[in-house]
Parts: sequence; C-alpha cells; structure tokens
Amino acid sequence: MRAALWFMALFGIAVAVALFAGNNQAVVTVFWPPHRVDISFNLMVLLLAGLFLLLYLASRALSAVFSLPVEARRWRAQLKERAMYGALMDALAHLMAGRYIRASKSAQNALAQEKSLGVTTDPAGHPSGHSASLASQLRSLAHLLVAESAQALQNKPLRNQHLQLALQNSSARHAQEVREGVQFRAARWALEDHDARAALDWLGQLPQGASRRTLALRMKLRAARYGQQTLSALETARLLAKHRAFSPVAAQSIVRGLALELLSDAHDPAQLQQAWEALDDTERAMPELCVHAASRMMSLHGDAALAREWLLPAWDQMMEPRSELGDKLRIKLISVLEAGMDSLDAEWLARIEAAQRSRPRDVNLQYLAGMACLSRQLWGKARQLLEQAAPALQDRLLHRNAWRALAVLAEQREDGASAVEAYKRAAQV
Repeated sequence: MRAALWFMALFGIAVAVALFAGNNQAVVTVFWPPHRVDISFNLMVLLLAGLFLLLYLASRALSAVFSLPVEARRWRAQLKERAMYGALMDALAHLMAGRYIRASKSAQNALAQEKSLGVTTDPAGHPSGHSASLASQLRSLAHLLVAESAQALQNKPLRNQHLQLALQNSSARHAQEVREGVQFRAARWALEDHDARAALDWLGQLPQGASRRTLALRMKLRAARYGQQTLSALETARLLAKHRAFSPVAAQSIVRGLALELLSDAHDPAQLQQAWEALDDTERAMPELCVHAASRMMSLHGDAALAREWLLPAWDQMMEPRSELGDKLRIKLISVLEAGMDSLDAEWLARIEAAQRSRPRDVNLQYLAGMACLSRQLWGKARQLLEQAAPALQDRLLHRNAWRALAVLAEQREDGASAVEAYKRAAQV
C-alpha cells in the first residue's frame, strides 16, 4: 500500500512538471557586457538546481574531511569502552568461578580503562549527565568487585580501600541503588567476620525503605543474634514472619526460640516479668513459652501465683481432648506446679482435682493431685493417689519424688518398714 502511494505521488509530480515546463515559453536574458546570453527558463531552473546540488555535495565532503579526527577519537573511545566492559564482565565471571586474584586484576583493568576513557561530553563541550551516571556506576561496581575478591582472600586493607572508593563513586543521587548495594555487601562482610556491631552500623545507614527489605531484615536478624541482642532479634523475626520470609512453621520456630532465649536471659523476677510483657499475645499463648517462663520464675524465687497465671494457657491446652503437648512439656508443667505447692490456692487445687477425675488413668495427673493433697495434709487421699501413680511414672524425677513422698507418709503413720521400703525404691530410681 505504501509503495502504491509513492508511485501515485511520483506520477503526480511528473504530470505537474510536464504541464509547467512543456508549454513554458519564458526566456531568461543574462547581460554580461559586452555580451548578452539568452537561455530558456527551464534550463535556468536546471542550472540552479545543479549548482545547489554541487554546493551541497561539496559542503558534505568538506564536513566529512574535517570530521575525520573526531571520528577517529570516537572510534578509539569505542574500542576502550568495549575493552572496559569486557574487563568488567571478565571480573564478574572470575569472581563467580572462585578465581579471586584474576577477578581483582580484571576489575582494576576495567578501572584503568575507564580512567583513560574519560567522561563523554555533549556537543557544547559539557559532561553528559547520562554518561557521568554510567561512569559512576561502573566505577562503583568495579571497586565492589575488587573489594569482594579481597574479602574472599581475607585482604581487609584492600577491601576497605575499595569499599570507600565504591561509596565515594556512588554518593550521587543517580547512583542510590548502587550505594545501597555496596552497603548491603559491607554488612554481609561484617557478618562473615562475626562483627555484629559493624553489621548493624552498616544496616543503620540504609534509607528507611531499604532497611525494611527482606534482605536487610535477614541480615539484621543474624547481626542481632551474633550481638546477643535478643529483643531486637525477636522484633526483626516478627517482621520477617509478617513479610512471609519464612514458612509458617519455620517462622514460629524462630520466634519461639528467640522468645525462650529472651526469657532465659532474665536474672531476676523483675527482668523476667519485663521480658514476658515484651512478648505479644500470640507468643504468650505458646505452651513452651508459658511453661518456660513459669519455670524461670520459680527458679528465681519469684511470685508463684504469677507463675501459675502464666501457666494457664498451657494447662488449658494440655486438658484439651486432642492435645498435642509433648510428654516432656507436660512433666515440666507438673514440676512447675509442684514447686509452688506451698502457695497453691483453692482455685488451682480444684482445677487439679477436676483434671485428675476427668483423666483417672493419667499417672502424671495422679501424681500432681497426690502432691497437692500432701501439701494440704490430706494424708489418706495423698497416699492413695501416690501409691497408684508411683509404679507407673516414667519420669525419673517424678518417680523419685513420689517414693520419697510415700516414705514421708509412712513415717507420719509410724510405719518404719514401709518408709524404709519407699526410701529404698526412691534410691534405686
């Protein structure tokens, strides 16, 4: 279709020229004293068109001749630019292949080529903004490759030198992404050196948007754990779980482990209570955290009533028909309740008795109910429950405590033989 339109246009032009020039009888007279030259108007038009074409071709030829030095410089610059990018690609390939010395040399060669190349200028002679941006990014990446190779070779002075050069070249506004990448790499190198403080410093220099990326949060989590900043690590793990950086099971496991570590770091009841309040509602409902926090409170000689209050979510989960609490966690919960039997209130006593009645074959609950009756001086009921539970208990500590309690009850009723037998059974556990 386009060709047909072109042919129609050419035919139209030909018809117009034929109509104009075919019947044109005009004459142009040129006076050049003492001569007179008469030529037709059509020939005059052709001569003027030929003269214009000749002058145009002459100007183009002169422009091409005078532009030869510029084209030669441009050609040489293109060769240097190709060599520069080739050296940069070689450095990246050597780095990925584990040839760190060759990678460093190739990156330094790229820097030398870029330095000899200079910055491209616009027709007015001013540095081109796009060219300056590319040159700055290339220098930063080349310095970063040299620093990465030096880090792999444990050459820290060379690494720090090129790291600073990379940061200087990426300080412009158009190189913000490169600067963030350099800071991420510096934080990773600090983590590889197990320098948590330096890693956190590098991460703290990131902009607000970059500091909330998944990569930054992962690094912050590792750095906080290296630096034993458990609360900061826990907060970072919550953000990672919110961003779905881990699977739900892995996220719960990481958060639970950090929360357990936070509770274990408390050295007095006040610190323990502060750590407990730092947990959110979901974490405070985890049975592992409930039992561990209550156990720490009892080991620190804190408020037993507060410890039992923390135990309530774990107790409720244990009493569910299809509870998934493990045997170790159940035994630990019972041990925590046993440790605070002296201050056991009527509400908890009724709760324990109801649990034992609802599960009469649970020897652990029988043991707990027996120890609760013993603390309330209900000798007969305590003896009955402990005699049923003692032979079937699997945990060594509970087994030993049950026989010792039976020995105390035997001494209470002045049954020496039974007391000796119970002490003997406790010693054999």
